[in-house]
This record gives sequence, C-alpha cells and structure tokens, in this order.
Amino acid sequence: MDVVSDMVAKVWEVRVSAGEAVEEGDELLTLESMKMEIPVRAPAGGRVVAVNVATGETVGEGDVLLVID
Repeated sequence: MDVVSDMVAKVWEVRVSAGEAVEEGDELLTLESMKMEIPVRAPAGGRVVAVNVATGETVGEGDVLLVID
C-alpha cells in the first residue's frame, strides 16, 4: 500500500524505517507546509517495505512517501 502526500510540503521528520512493523494510526512521518506540521499516519497495519523520502526533502502532491505491505 502506497502512502502518498496530499500536498506540496517539506519532510520535517521521518519516524520509521524499512522493515519496521506499524499499526493503523501510527505516525510515520511529519510534513511541514505553510509553517504547519502535518502528521502522516499509517492507513493500515503492516510492515514498512520502503521509505522513499528523507528529512529536508520537498515532496509534491501525489508523491509516494513510503510503502507498507
């Protein structure tokens, strides 16, 4: 399952790494847009397969942030 960005934003903090187990609602990372911090939460439980972003990187709307299996 792809976790995508809803907006253009800067990656403020990445809280998970590949191989880590997550549960629905866990905070995966934090985005920053217009001086607001936006938490990105796991839509379902599973294992993080890939983290496609790094702290400080700018992402666009629809970009895949990470993948959960």
